Amino acid sequence: QVHLVESGGGLVQPGGSLRLSCAASTRILGVYAMAWYRQAPGHERELVASITVGGSTDYGDSVKGRFSISRDLKNTVYLQMNSLKPEDTAVYYCRIATRPTDYWGQGTQVTVSS
Repeated sequence: QVHLVESGGGLVQPGGSLRLSCAASTRILGVYAMAWYRQAPGHERELVASITVGGSTDYGDSVKGRFSISRDLKNTVYLQMNSLKPEDTAVYYCRIATRPTDYWGQGTQVTVSS
């Protein structure tokens, strides 16, 4: 059974940076995209950033220019978050997409507060 393990969340002051990582417990075949989502209390889960196996990336409007998604050859996906704002506070989830299965991580809390 595949498990995605996220790390790197925590408490950071406004303007600070964090780097999230998401690694699979076993090799996953047929990956075509990887992504980060987030969900704040009282809000729906939203797409933060995505990356295809070809390297094409896409970002939510609220994080463009501040966040950067990347991946390595072992299908570990990263989210570099700079210039963090209080409104970035949320639980962040990674997703690895294959056909026909999507895998999700358990979530990691990011809190931006002074």
